[in-house]
Amino acid sequence: MSDVVLPLVLAGPILRRITAQRLTLWLATSADVAIELTLSPAQQPDQAISQAQLQSATQTLVAGKHLVFHLIDLPLETALPEQEWIGYQLDLIPQQGAQAGQRLGWQTWAPQLCYPQQSSPGFIIKPQVEHLLHGSCRKPHHPSDDGLVVVDQQLSKSMQAWSQDDMTVPEQWPSLLIMSGDQIYADDVATPMLLACHQLIKCLELFNEPFSAATIDDSTQLHSSQAHYLKREQLLPDCHDEQAEGAVKALFKGVKKPIFTSDTAQNHLISLAEVLAMYLLVWSPVPWQLISVTQPEGLTPEQQGVFTEEAETIARFSAGLSQVQRAMAHLPCAMIFDDHDVTDDWNLSAAWELSAYGHPFSKRILGNALVGYLLCQGWGNAPEHFSTALMGQLALGLQQPGTQPHNELIQQLIDFDHWHYQWPTTPALVVLDTRTHRWRSERNLNAPSGLMDWEALTDLQQTLLGKEAVILVSPAPMFGVKLIEVIQQLFTWAGHPLMVDAENWMAHPGAANVLLNLFRHSKTPQHFIILSGDVHYSFAYQVQLRGRQGGPNIWQITSSGIKNEFPARLLDVLDRLNRWLYAPYSPLNWFTRRRRMKVIPHRPVQGGKGERLINASGIGYLSLQPDGSPAEVKQLCSSGEQIGFELDEHQARWE
Repeated sequence: MSDVVLPLVLAGPILRRITAQRLTLWLATSADVAIELTLSPAQQPDQAISQAQLQSATQTLVAGKHLVFHLIDLPLETALPEQEWIGYQLDLIPQQGAQAGQRLGWQTWAPQLCYPQQSSPGFIIKPQVEHLLHGSCRKPHHPSDDGLVVVDQQLSKSMQAWSQDDMTVPEQWPSLLIMSGDQIYADDVATPMLLACHQLIKCLELFNEPFSAATIDDSTQLHSSQAHYLKREQLLPDCHDEQAEGAVKALFKGVKKPIFTSDTAQNHLISLAEVLAMYLLVWSPVPWQLISVTQPEGLTPEQQGVFTEEAETIARFSAGLSQVQRAMAHLPCAMIFDDHDVTDDWNLSAAWELSAYGHPFSKRILGNALVGYLLCQGWGNAPEHFSTALMGQLALGLQQPGTQPHNELIQQLIDFDHWHYQWPTTPALVVLDTRTHRWRSERNLNAPSGLMDWEALTDLQQTLLGKEAVILVSPAPMFGVKLIEVIQQLFTWAGHPLMVDAENWMAHPGAANVLLNLFRHSKTPQHFIILSGDVHYSFAYQVQLRGRQGGPNIWQITSSGIKNEFPARLLDVLDRLNRWLYAPYSPLNWFTRRRRMKVIPHRPVQGGKGERLINASGIGYLSLQPDGSPAEVKQLCSSGEQIGFELDEHQARWE
């Protein structure tokens, strides 16, 4: 691909953690660059950050001949002002090639990055959270429009109002954008998207990755002659594989069980290159300029029809990525994984973990997804969590995929215990890792694990003590729909937890009891906002402790998905049945673990009788009172509709 002139910037810039004293920014380029940055507060002199300062604050990782990742984590000598527009000029200086030595600003490599009302991209530091946006579950080939485009539309409206008014900052400008899981779907990939990944891999000349204990030799085969479009379940290992370790064989006694449980695993991402290409394709319009997706050979007539539909949906998705890129360049973006960022049912049970990590090929597949998460999400959440030794191992693994350094990196990431993090906002933002700190069942290895173990929950309690209010991000709702949780429990009792994704906070008695007791601690925050996703519908529940006056005031606010939805007719039935079966007079309430809690499901403003759930792609909007309690909760639907929730307690009925 040496004859192709590649764009300098492939994805980004994406703002990550931003405070008055520190700025974190992520970027992916096609070549090594020197970086210069100028910060321009509206009412203060510019701050020119020199190349030397940026060089010491920037980590650079090479992932292919034409793919370089950069993370700027810059401590500022002069604190930036809060509640004030701060523009930034990001200049890149290629170190080789035809443009070597030239200073190229965003005007050259991303001219659409700036809102018309401004002369540069920028941000506003708002540590007192008054407004925020949140969501999860963004599947490119779902037929709805993209909720991240709605984020850009909201910012554009704020900008327009600001330009017409004499305000210090745009009205209702969010403090941050929170993405609470399933930012990519590694296990559910449309054939046009997988083709796009393979074309981009070839264009960027990403490194080849040898495989072991697999039916294919390396990723070069996987990306071309043996791509296995819509047939990848034939490549994925299961627990009956001869390469499985002895402990796994003994556990399952020869019974064939799937490791990769998604019913859409026919195009599951496998190689590290595929994972990295996927991130570039879902966050940036630039890679789409380098590829042209055409239907592959060998599809059945039915598959050809599906391909055509998915290609049209993905074309609409990619058309909105300029707006997505612009939004993420203007808002601090907090992220955390859920299962689909790696694979469906990731770490669901102890048995699942034994089988998945006991097979070299499945371990590699899961590890590659974790490497991609670290590079493209986790790194910017809290760069200080990742040691120099780990980042050095990451650099080796990226440049030598399929070798011992890569395998050692994967083991380190599987063992890593600090994916969770906090940001210094008010209320404090506390983001939970509910995937790798599992409370495994000791009596039945096939039973669903608790979403966090005793040690992690104890650490969480210590984190919360003394805080007046907190924004707690849990990818799965802490307080979900009771009927759906009961159905999940019934399937677990029948020995089939994988059939219904039996993952909820109440599924494991130990984790459930410790969590519920946490809310009863005398020094627990007075105001809890729990933000969640995962379930593909949205709701707002108010939770109170029975028999206790004066708090805490707990709100479970769920927004899902950004680009995904629940089957409409089924959700309508479950929603109404849940209201009937778990009404206040129902004795069924006493058989739930939340019997000591009053859960008040708040009604959508436009909802019909008995409706409490919203089934619409989009982004969640939350406005907070000064004390940290909610002032307004809405789902900003990608269809253009805005659906609010009645927050007056008298407008809701007790469960």
